[in-house]
Amino acid sequence: IRCWSNIPFITMPLSRAHGKSFAHRSELKHAKRIVVKLGSAVVTRGDECGLALGRLASIVEQVSMLQNQGREMMIVTSGAVAFGKQRLRHEILLSQSVRQALHSGQSQLKDMAIPVLEARACAAAGQSGLMALYEAMFTQYSICAAQILVTNLDFHDEQKRRNLNGTLHELLRMNIVPIINTNDAVVPPPEPNSDLQGVNVISVKDNDSLAARLAVEMKTDLLIVLSDVEGLFDSPPGSDDAKLIDIFYPGDQQSVTFGTKSRVGMGGMEAKVKAALWALQGGTSVVIANGTHPKISGHVITDIVEGKKVGTFFSEVKPAGPTVEQQGEMARAGGRTLAALQPEQRAEIIYRLADLLTDQREEILLANKKDLEEAENKGRLALPLLKRLSLSTSKLNSLAIGLRQIAASSQDSVGRVIRRTRIAKDLDLEQVTVPIGVLLVIFESRPDCLPQVSALAIASGNGLLLKGGKEAAHSNQILHHLTQEALSIHGVKDAVQLVNTREEVEDLCRLDKLIDLIIPRGSSQLVRNIQKAAKGIPVMGHSEGICHVYVDTDASVEKVTRIIRDSKCEYPAACNALETLLIHRDLLRTPLFDQIIDMLRVEQVKIHAGPKFASYLTFSPSEVKSLRTEYGDLECCIEVVDSVQEAVEHIHKYGSSHTDVIITENEETAEFFLQHVDSACVFWNASTRFSDGYRFGLGAEVGISTSRIHARGPVGIEGLLTTKWLLRGDNHVVSDFSEHGSMKYLHESLPLPQRNTN
Repeated sequence: IRCWSNIPFITMPLSRAHGKSFAHRSELKHAKRIVVKLGSAVVTRGDECGLALGRLASIVEQVSMLQNQGREMMIVTSGAVAFGKQRLRHEILLSQSVRQALHSGQSQLKDMAIPVLEARACAAAGQSGLMALYEAMFTQYSICAAQILVTNLDFHDEQKRRNLNGTLHELLRMNIVPIINTNDAVVPPPEPNSDLQGVNVISVKDNDSLAARLAVEMKTDLLIVLSDVEGLFDSPPGSDDAKLIDIFYPGDQQSVTFGTKSRVGMGGMEAKVKAALWALQGGTSVVIANGTHPKISGHVITDIVEGKKVGTFFSEVKPAGPTVEQQGEMARAGGRTLAALQPEQRAEIIYRLADLLTDQREEILLANKKDLEEAENKGRLALPLLKRLSLSTSKLNSLAIGLRQIAASSQDSVGRVIRRTRIAKDLDLEQVTVPIGVLLVIFESRPDCLPQVSALAIASGNGLLLKGGKEAAHSNQILHHLTQEALSIHGVKDAVQLVNTREEVEDLCRLDKLIDLIIPRGSSQLVRNIQKAAKGIPVMGHSEGICHVYVDTDASVEKVTRIIRDSKCEYPAACNALETLLIHRDLLRTPLFDQIIDMLRVEQVKIHAGPKFASYLTFSPSEVKSLRTEYGDLECCIEVVDSVQEAVEHIHKYGSSHTDVIITENEETAEFFLQHVDSACVFWNASTRFSDGYRFGLGAEVGISTSRIHARGPVGIEGLLTTKWLLRGDNHVVSDFSEHGSMKYLHESLPLPQRNTN
């Protein structure tokens, strides 16, 4: 804990040897010394006269937050000319109005022309006001700021350089934020054709090179350059094909076309890139980003430091493989080629993958053993996750059987006609199934998920991006290699991509132009995080698996303990495992109730009592903290209800719409439960564990969806398809169907083509 101005704050253990820039965005969180360069377009208002106070306040807040984390922050700022211009214009208008009123003797003023204001005079008038504004803002966070005015000569004179360096180090040592600006009151005249007319009136010369030189001089870890564009594009921003460059490497200048400069400022993007590369060569990492966008400017600096994919990151380390954006484009192109194959060819790929799972069993298990050993040595995985991580011969055999089921059922998936309508004579409409596009599947500790999801994507003609947990890296690598080997038999190897870069899940969820559907497979926390992070991309899945079993008064003694044991104990970490056991009140203190409790004790299931159940007991188990708990282990909650109606109400209030079960011999009660429980899967006298794509005969599943749109329950091939409409006509136009037209709508339903049921 450090204290400054009586305000305590937490410091971070930030230190590294300077001399080499960070290789990856994820390392930026270790940056200790940071320079933030604020371009003219960021600091000034849209009318180029005065400061954008809201943006400036947000930037000060972010810099203060990072400073109070123990980092050393410096700001290179524009704005003095703009602030001075505002003050001088006000003074000139006031002066002219007074003179004119005295001269004419009239209160009504004529139009007054404002002379062109010389930039150096504006800077002289604005420097003190700009600094006073920064000081007032930083004071709100108990941080002191200090102003330093420099010119290019200060870097050429060795004594001045040492003085500047010493001053900055002393300020940083005292936890003061230096605010550096070029001394525009004494800078040389501007270059020809930049005579401070029009948009150039508040430009600040050489601020980009100043920030870069300062960053290298001070051995800064990170330079953040904020402008009015998102970053560096491969062609002028705003053009149809312009794409934001996520990572820029030295030597890539030839692949970039520079557009016009921002509305204010002298440098332009080409000057920023040159300055950034100069700083990078000096050992400072650089990010160029947008500091004016209202949706991101409030957290752009902190997002960059946290390693989020914002703007363009300059790196000297070029990855060996493709970027995730390139992988997304490859998956899109590969998926379209895959969808164009004959159904038999897609099935052949899946059959080949099933064979490889058994043929290459030893290599797969060896890779999985490495993952298990590393996880156990690091001790970072709980026992349920270790079980999910583990592969075995029986698991691989089951996987192969499931894949062959998928192959057999995929013959009539893509391109199936589900509706035919005759709109009018010689005008026929068809609705046919097509792939969704590119799927992003994110999974934790489940290497068996990779071949399952790959087979479903292949069968449905979808491109696929896979992001597995690092705890299963070796297993995922070999399983993906085998998947690509199977795809290669028909030349569609690129359709399934494994993301091995250091992409954060949150960054992947922002690729809305590359990904059409996100499917998370993992913990409820993972699903919730992805649902929160996804920007404009639908997420299929469920955040929790709070499954109920209701034991009715008419339940069979023989069935109750078997179904409860299987639902809770067969695989307690599964999302379809029993979490809450509802028991009819009349069954309390009966032999059946005693059998249930004895069985749970034998299976070492920890019992938590619901509020009503606890009220019936003198000495009860620990009362449950929440009735909305997914334990994922040998634990469950027991609660008492008075009727099947109350059981349904309890499930609707505390459940997650996943899987719920009734055990009863009363058919009328069972049908009431089946019809009224609003969950994806509702069973009668069957274990919750049947809620599974393989057990449903789907071959496998990409997950279980509790959504009410598109797919619900275990999602197999059908859930990965959408539809498109095909209209076949012969010179038809809508005007022919008007009131006085020659044609009439028929809207006749036509028979569907015979499905292949083999």
